[in-house]
Amino acid sequence: MKRKFWTTFFISLVCFSVLFAMAGKHLSNKESAISLDEDEMKDTFGDEDEILVLLMGIDDNDGVGGIKAVKEKKIKGENRHEPTGLRTDTMILGKYNFKTGEITLLSIPRDTRVQIRGRKNPEKITHAHSYGGPYLSIKTVKDLLGVDLKYYITVDYLAVKSIVDAIGGVEIDVPVKMRHPDPYINLDPGLQTLNGDEALMYLRFRSYKDGDLGRVKAQQVFMKEFMKQILKPKNLLTLPKMVKTYYDYVDTNVPFEAIMKGAMSARKIDLEKMKIATLPGKGKYIGDTSYFIYDEVEMRILVKELFGNFVLGD
Repeated sequence: MKRKFWTTFFISLVCFSVLFAMAGKHLSNKESAISLDEDEMKDTFGDEDEILVLLMGIDDNDGVGGIKAVKEKKIKGENRHEPTGLRTDTMILGKYNFKTGEITLLSIPRDTRVQIRGRKNPEKITHAHSYGGPYLSIKTVKDLLGVDLKYYITVDYLAVKSIVDAIGGVEIDVPVKMRHPDPYINLDPGLQTLNGDEALMYLRFRSYKDGDLGRVKAQQVFMKEFMKQILKPKNLLTLPKMVKTYYDYVDTNVPFEAIMKGAMSARKIDLEKMKIATLPGKGKYIGDTSYFIYDEVEMRILVKELFGNFVLGD
């Protein structure tokens, strides 16, 4: 019974991470794999039916491990605004309903042009994490979308490589020929099972005809197939390896109470009913720089439709 509960607990964290579905709980009398402050552990999540979380992917090309580097600084709490030097490669606003198991996702293109607190001119939203870590990213998304956002989950791409290999690969229909010298990318189009290294190639590829939007769509496809694979009963045997990966390459401030609540509702999740959308807008060059310019009117309508209970001012 205890093993079954913690298996469900692990799966619930998978659902919170959504894009990079890897999470877990390292049970020990001395330490926890979940990166939470004592005050955050005491945070009472109460009777909330939903949680809103900013999901961020960090790509550390030198292989050191971006999350590891940030954790080693031992900077905690909302004053964690020291520069990390690590940009977010993926940014998704995710909502999870504890009662229904419903997952709602809004992809925010990394090139989205926004005003970042403390910066003189608008910049790409991917820069926020580099300037001030996860909390500055939260504030930037909160300012952009007008939502009550408090929580984040940050995942290093090295975790994706490790877990994809652990679960035997992920089947993806690669849409185009993918080639790039640095970082090295070499994938042919067609249905195939990607190993860890190939999954990173797929996620890193940017040369789509529709620019950043093409990459967002590809990442959404990967996310869904990744979750299908990781939730298969046979892959629960890889739990120990995934827990270690979580400890090394995942950072979050999601309250313990919320994680426990998610564990109890994980059985309700239906990935086929998962809602996925992308911030409305289009690509545009300003000077020599390519940006994604969001559509203010359409964005407000979509945000209210997807995250109504979290919209500020309503």
